[in-house]
Amino acid sequence: MRLVLASASPRRLDLLARIGVVPDIVRPADLDEEPLEGELPRPHALRLASEKASAVAALEPDALVLAADTVVAVGRRILPKVEDEATLRQCMALLSGRRHKVMTGVALAAPGGKLRTRVVETVIAMKRLSAEEIDYYAGHGEWRGKAGGYALQGYGEVYVRYMAGSWSNVVGLPLAETRHLLKSAGYPLA
Repeated sequence: MRLVLASASPRRLDLLARIGVVPDIVRPADLDEEPLEGELPRPHALRLASEKASAVAALEPDALVLAADTVVAVGRRILPKVEDEATLRQCMALLSGRRHKVMTGVALAAPGGKLRTRVVETVIAMKRLSAEEIDYYAGHGEWRGKAGGYALQGYGEVYVRYMAGSWSNVVGLPLAETRHLLKSAGYPLA
């Protein structure tokens, strides 16, 4: 059974390798990832993952297509994927000393149009960050392209004082749930 990963994220490839999964091809979906008017974080993550899986499944109808989308939210506010230092500083100031949620929507499209989905949520509390700590983190550059502007698998981990939930979810793909989706679709896993 062919598996297509509908994501350009190298972190998702690395995480899949941890459970012995190597996609046959990587074919990212090109979608507008802006939240819809009034869209809450959890439905937003699920919608994007489902739309990515469905878009790529239309191009790969005989394969399993795995897609995911990770959202960082403070309350109802969805933080952006950070591409510039000014946005990073805004996100870090907002996250400083607060709890937030990281939600990943995972969708698996199977031949014949069946779509299986999950949303996994992890709660994280950041320590209160000084201006010097934000300056230091800004110099790392690992934040580029990351939802909310930090990488738990990188230096950003030193700012986390509490986490409840899946580490792999925060990195970009909740492994237990992804493995379950793949197995339930008949993908061969040990």
